[in-house]
Amino acid sequence: MRAAMRCPQCGRAVLWTVTEAGKRLLVDADPDPDGNTAVYQDGTGTYRSRRPSADLPVMGWERLHKPHVATCTPATRPAPGRPAPAVLPAGVADLTAYRRKTRGRS
Repeated sequence: MRAAMRCPQCGRAVLWTVTEAGKRLLVDADPDPDGNTAVYQDGTGTYRSRRPSADLPVMGWERLHKPHVATCTPATRPAPGRPAPAVLPAGVADLTAYRRKTRGRS
């Protein structure tokens, strides 16, 4: 059984899972009855996750977890879609103000 790792942004214990579509999803390591992701460990030790539905509810071998993106709340995390502010080296001009003004022009 793989041990839970720590989120580098908030420090909480998390698990990497593989979804039904083959994508990776980070979930909180501790099961949560209010979660919306069913997680189980397959025979190779990989954590698998899926979204339970009315047709396929949570099975006995699965536990509900919350996706970590819903619970990760560090104060230093940048807003989605906005990169963290970077310090420009000497002699490099910041053109973001100019680009904002000219975006709507043809």
